[in-house]
Amino acid sequence: MARAAGRRYGLASPASLALLAAVCLAAFGVREAQADFRVCNATQNLVGVGIGYRAKAGWVTEGWWHIEGSTCKTLIEGPLSSRFYYLYAEDAERGGRWDGPINMCVAEKEFKIAGVNDCFARGYQRAGFQEYDTGEQASWMVQLTDEPADDGEAAVTGQTNP
Repeated sequence: MARAAGRRYGLASPASLALLAAVCLAAFGVREAQADFRVCNATQNLVGVGIGYRAKAGWVTEGWWHIEGSTCKTLIEGPLSSRFYYLYAEDAERGGRWDGPINMCVAEKEFKIAGVNDCFARGYQRAGFQEYDTGEQASWMVQLTDEPADDGEAAVTGQTNP
């Protein structure tokens, strides 16, 4: 996916989060509370998403999940085993990105990479991921929006599932 420098996306308001949750529930049916890490794409464009986390054997990055506009996808099923998760996403149609200050490895095609150091030397690319402190919650949801960030900070937001 091509990256367009300088284009960043913003935080979702509480009202838009509630609206997206209602739309997702209506579109996909109500499901019982389930522990997982989900990403919801509140844009109209296809988005590619990568996630990073600390596993027992060390750091891991995985991707790409392709999430259509106005849909959600579960990246990690079951109760979360780490407190911190890291997310990077790219708009496949407009070239923007949701990123952050934590460098991790990604690949052009589908990937699962052990370790976050020496990305280039190992044949990978490096991308800036946004950190999420889940507070050791069993579930977490991140919503990607195309509204500019008000505070100039990272362009994604997370919340616990209701």
